Amino acid sequence: MKKHLSHLAPVIVVAVLLIFWELIVQLLDIPLYVLPAPSDMLKTFVTEFPTLAGHAGVTVMEALVGMGISFLVGILTGIVMDAMPLVRRCIYPILVVTQTVPVIVLAPIFIIYMGFGYAPKILTVVLMCFFPIVVSFCDGLGEMDQGYLNLVKTYGGSKWQIYRIVKIPAAMISLLSGLKVAATYSISGAVVGEWIASQSGLGYYLIRAKNGYMLDKVFACVLMIVILSLLMNGAVKLFGYLVLPSRRKHRRQEV
Repeated sequence: MKKHLSHLAPVIVVAVLLIFWELIVQLLDIPLYVLPAPSDMLKTFVTEFPTLAGHAGVTVMEALVGMGISFLVGILTGIVMDAMPLVRRCIYPILVVTQTVPVIVLAPIFIIYMGFGYAPKILTVVLMCFFPIVVSFCDGLGEMDQGYLNLVKTYGGSKWQIYRIVKIPAAMISLLSGLKVAATYSISGAVVGEWIASQSGLGYYLIRAKNGYMLDKVFACVLMIVILSLLMNGAVKLFGYLVLPSRRKHRRQEV
């Protein structure tokens, strides 16, 4: 019972905040162009859903492609960094430095060199998703129990077999943690890229609504971005249940 209540706690808090928000707007009669009520946002979300869905398709495509590239490059980079400590010492500080530069600053530079197509938006997603994936995966590889590694080596296991049989499976939980963070960032990264220059996508829709002071549409677009981010995070959790049967068993025991 307590576990179910703990799961409901965030929902209750959000519901209370939305009710408080609605009451404040209605009692103070705040104009729509200043602050729309949650009811106004939901009405606009329903009426604008076909348009939002069309723009969301573009944003999701950019996010998925960027996530896919980040995943593949992150896995390869993590293995190389774990296998070669010198490479890790050289690359890791550079990865940390890249996180100190706001992506919104780099997006115009990408457009200058890559044009106004999908490439700069996808690259923006890659920059936001690559770091949590490679760092979590590399840390997971490095935390492997040396006893298991010695056992595989005793039976004549090659370096590739050590990674395939022992290290990579053991690092999957850490990798999934990084993927959850990256999945949440992926939609935001695509939207940031669309802010600079785009003819479609949620970022483009958001800028147009903001410039027209249509705050109900702005909040409806934000709601769509939140929903997509949660769905991306949920997809990673589903992926984790599929590739890690032990987590499914643990989850059933908790329930």
